Amino acid sequence: KGIRQSMSRKGNCLDNAIIENFFGIIKSELFYLKKYHDIDELKRDIKNYIEYYNNDRIKLNLKGMSPIKYRAHHIDN
Repeated sequence: KGIRQSMSRKGNCLDNAIIENFFGIIKSELFYLKKYHDIDELKRDIKNYIEYYNNDRIKLNLKGMSPIKYRAHHIDN
């Protein structure tokens, strides 16, 4: 699929900052709030959360828009 591992210098975590932040958010807003009985239930909830995060969850640093709406707004302007 053409995916390559990011190889930054030792101690330089900037490559991972965005996804590490997302993992922290998903754990606090989803994972820690529910006890999962099987992996399929967790996978389903993660897929639903990612859909919610991208399309409906507003972020103040994106001018109160969801990521999808923010990108569309800047493409249109």
